[in-house]
Amino acid sequence: MPRLFTLVPSFVLAVILPVILAVVSTAAPALADTSAAPLERFVYGNPAAPTPAPVSGGLLLNGGGARNAKALRWFFEKAGRGHIVILSASFGKDTAAEFMRHPQGPVSVELLIFHARAQSSDRAVLAALAHADGIFISGGDQSRYVNFWRGTEVARLLDAHVAAGKPLGGTSAGLAILGEKLYGAMDDGSVTSKEALAAPFSPAITIEGDFLHLPQLQGVLTDSHFKERDRLGRLLAFLAKAQQDRPDNAAAMIGLGIDEDTALAVEPDGTARVHAETAGGTVWIVDGTALRRSSPPGSALKAGPIKVTIADAGSRIHLPSGKVDQPRAVQQYQAADGTLSRLSTAASMAASRNGLASSASP
Repeated sequence: MPRLFTLVPSFVLAVILPVILAVVSTAAPALADTSAAPLERFVYGNPAAPTPAPVSGGLLLNGGGARNAKALRWFFEKAGRGHIVILSASFGKDTAAEFMRHPQGPVSVELLIFHARAQSSDRAVLAALAHADGIFISGGDQSRYVNFWRGTEVARLLDAHVAAGKPLGGTSAGLAILGEKLYGAMDDGSVTSKEALAAPFSPAITIEGDFLHLPQLQGVLTDSHFKERDRLGRLLAFLAKAQQDRPDNAAAMIGLGIDEDTALAVEPDGTARVHAETAGGTVWIVDGTALRRSSPPGSALKAGPIKVTIADAGSRIHLPSGKVDQPRAVQQYQAADGTLSRLSTAASMAASRNGLASSASP
């Protein structure tokens, strides 16, 4: 036994030694997990090839599920059909393969899968992001993106990529992190509309900020899988909590909910078009005006009337204002006692197609 323990009475060793061994055995798996999860990097195509066409800016906002071929073509054309980097914290090989199979796809795809915050300073990662003509953020768990990237060089380079006039896309969790404020799901859960309406200011509503700073999404909070997972109620609650400390002289925030199999292609000037795999694919724009200081902390959400504009492939959306030309419908909702009620339909599809426009702020 080492010299240290020769000075310790045997009855003391009998008490403390099992405790030391227990602590070591508990910590060892965590250390092993970290060391066993290096950055994963996969390269497809020829990253040394010249970019075939000019590069221009834009945002591709995907609601999860299947990706629309026309929306992808728009994104690849924005990237000059050059070099795409896919960022993930869980998976992404299927996305990389899909991009390479696209008839108008890029000349190369590099997939980077993160497992730790320290990897955000990896020189190969930073070089890949600086070289990218387009960047796409995969789905998964947005809390990992917040924990791994916020306040790092990765976040700075994402902002710089957009500022340089290059396209950025995201789907599901990759969409969730793009707005000025975001639902971080920091407790490893995913709150439902029922839970959020009942307790909009609870610790489970983990609203985060100061992550990305994209001009087209300033004052915007996004959500995905929208209609399919009944997420309107929770988006209202997210907006209520996100605006708690918003200055009085700042415009109300808007919520942007995107259905599955649906994408919103946003031009640098903020004009945006909906691309959907089916006629039912829509984008929901929630005016946050009625949700500012709507309910006292500890109570259920109480607010209304809350204006919700629904846009489809025939609409044009203007971001970050939230104005919609030719909306599919404009609806009003009331939140009270943990429930959400639709009050009226302010515009039918027929009326909107006759030239009705909707603005997020009255």
